[in-house]
Amino acid sequence: MKPSFWIKRFCVVFIGVFSILLVVGLLKGRSLERSVRESAVWAGVSSVIFVAARIYQSRRGQHCALCRDTPEMARGGQRQTSDARLGR
Repeated sequence: MKPSFWIKRFCVVFIGVFSILLVVGLLKGRSLERSVRESAVWAGVSSVIFVAARIYQSRRGQHCALCRDTPEMARGGQRQTSDARLGR
């Protein structure tokens, strides 16, 4: 897959995690500056781990049949059911 796919994926995950953590930090009564800083750090760490794990799984040919979140799955390629993996 092209790097642009993974960059977009990183950005989507980062924005989602950052938003949730920012709201939680503000609800806890922390200052805006502290909440933004901590949310950015943890969103970055989480996004790197998530994208790295997905790249690793993608290179091994493991795709999420439920999410169908990779281009290969969207086209219908490499689709395996549990029966196919078990040899049934």
